[in-house]
Amino acid sequence: MASYLLAIDQGTTSSRAILFDREGRSVATAQREFPQHFPKDGWIEHDPEDIWDTVLATCREVIESTKVGLAEIAGVGITNQRETTVLWDRESGEALHHAIVWQDRRTDETCRRLREAGHLEDVQARTGLLIDPYFSATKLAWLLDEVPGARARAERGELAFGTVDSFLIWRLTGGRVHATDATNASRTALFNIHEQRWDEALLELFDIPASLLPEVKDSSDDFGLVDAQWLGGELPIAGVAGDQQAALVGQACFAPGMGKSTYGTGCFMIVNTGEVAEVSRNRLLTTVAYRLNGKPTYAMEGSIFVAGATVQWLRDGLQLFADAAETEALACQTRSGHSVYLVPAFTGLGAPHWDPKARGAILGLTRDTGIAEIVAAGLQAVCYQTRDLQVCMDDDMAASPGILRVDGGMVANNWVMQFLADMLGVQVDRPTVLETTALGAAYLAGLRLGWYRDLDEIATMWRCERSFTPLMDQAERERLYTGWKEAVERVRTQ
Repeated sequence: MASYLLAIDQGTTSSRAILFDREGRSVATAQREFPQHFPKDGWIEHDPEDIWDTVLATCREVIESTKVGLAEIAGVGITNQRETTVLWDRESGEALHHAIVWQDRRTDETCRRLREAGHLEDVQARTGLLIDPYFSATKLAWLLDEVPGARARAERGELAFGTVDSFLIWRLTGGRVHATDATNASRTALFNIHEQRWDEALLELFDIPASLLPEVKDSSDDFGLVDAQWLGGELPIAGVAGDQQAALVGQACFAPGMGKSTYGTGCFMIVNTGEVAEVSRNRLLTTVAYRLNGKPTYAMEGSIFVAGATVQWLRDGLQLFADAAETEALACQTRSGHSVYLVPAFTGLGAPHWDPKARGAILGLTRDTGIAEIVAAGLQAVCYQTRDLQVCMDDDMAASPGILRVDGGMVANNWVMQFLADMLGVQVDRPTVLETTALGAAYLAGLRLGWYRDLDEIATMWRCERSFTPLMDQAERERLYTGWKEAVERVRTQ
């Protein structure tokens, strides 16, 4: 009898494969980073072959390192960086161009023209999204217009579009399945989240041929079989969700009002709104949280473009430390209430500002500012940005989360988690399993494969490793946050 599920977690800077047992415990992990490409200011690309190679290598590595046979693995779940756009040849499976990453801002001018033409309200009503370079639609239109011959080939039905999940499903199944799930589809700006279908009016607006699009399935569904050539035998792909929605599942936030915040390359705070697709008054996003048995559950989301990427920049760009694990000790060296603010608008500002032209800055430097203060400011920026989202959600929703569940690489840092609790003024719960994104993909696959009866059973497996409660007094919290808001105003362009 199969004892494990294989989760593929394809992220922005690395790919991971994790084996989970039936209780949701991680048995083995393999991870590989891959190059980031920056051809122009604000442009960010990935080579799809790097994505594929690292996914395949980590899957093989985690299986070989544990000596687990294929018969012991029930199936595969996939979670992925969302919005990142791939266009490939249906015959060869080769991508026509580098993938355009979700952080990429090259279509800013296109989005501005669409907004000025009065399309924002209609796009938001259909998709729950704003018109912004973040989403896939304008990225795909750019590829069709800028890659020689791409639009003509697309019109002839020779090409396929997908977010990273679709590309991986296509490759893993040997080109037999072109599919995505409802969560990933809901991030393209081409999918009507109320009617749960590709929207003809949006395809016309963005000039996208329908023949490019994958089939949209439930998040727990049959996505075909991994071809035997890749892992030595066939395995069913049974669960797929975009990374933030997968983390919501992994955190067992199944009741309306429950929320989580994931701290990876970016930071994404999502609150379950149940059957209601709530509309934000504060430029947050309405999205599909997951879809099971054809029934969507919705969520409200705030997206911060740069979180862990700030730590990566401090490490690789400024070379202030050699390993991210050093940041906690450095931050502990800083005096309370220091004046330095780092606004990490490297690719613009996400929610609630949506200012693609904003750029990063370090403000409040004094003669005694050193490495520790700059590192602490980079870590605090993540918490300040989460407070920005909390303020919006408090205004948008009858009840925003009184307890926030957190996950992602940064939450291992106790100093950051305590400052987050202090800045939000709420309890922050860190789970036993930090890799909840991959865990959510595994749970979705397990639902399809009959491992779990329902979401209630999954919810019983969530465990808290540590809770952080606010220690900072209200006056100091507001003083620090006011300084942050003033710093953000210094870099905004709109």
